[in-house]
Amino acid sequence: MGTQSLYQPHFSLGSQATGQVVGTVKETNRYGLISEFVYNEQQPVVAQLLLPLLQQLSMQSRWLLWLTPQQKLSKSWIAQAKLPVHKVVQLNQISPMATVDAMARALLTGNYSVVLGWLPDLTEQERLKLSQAADLGNAYGFIMRPQQDVATSRRHCSTIKIHSPLYH
Repeated sequence: MGTQSLYQPHFSLGSQATGQVVGTVKETNRYGLISEFVYNEQQPVVAQLLLPLLQQLSMQSRWLLWLTPQQKLSKSWIAQAKLPVHKVVQLNQISPMATVDAMARALLTGNYSVVLGWLPDLTEQERLKLSQAADLGNAYGFIMRPQQDVATSRRHCSTIKIHSPLYH
């Protein structure tokens, strides 16, 4: 990791080794990152944890992709969050299972600095697929999960709860 490190995440990366964490958010980073955020509608933490990282990543020439199968992203929230509306792409109304493949393909292209995906519970093979795609595409991937979905998960993971008023 370089001395120019802006963010060093301190949370579980699933099956990815912690030594592979990206040490910089510049476009010259060498590794991708997959992590999981668990959110609760009652706790407004997104502005404190996720938004600064998204704002930093939006300075790259690449796009921000939101894969939201059931919701429509609010453009007014994007503007209020100081994210560039012209760099945010959203795919919605796709099946949750297709979202896993869409996220892997998007990460792999290298066209996106970050891909946020609202995904079903993943197998280790799917996690590995996403992690490898993020590494090859030099991108960040965030698996967004509602808190109630985590209670049924079989594995232990560190989670960060975020608020989601970003939808209308």
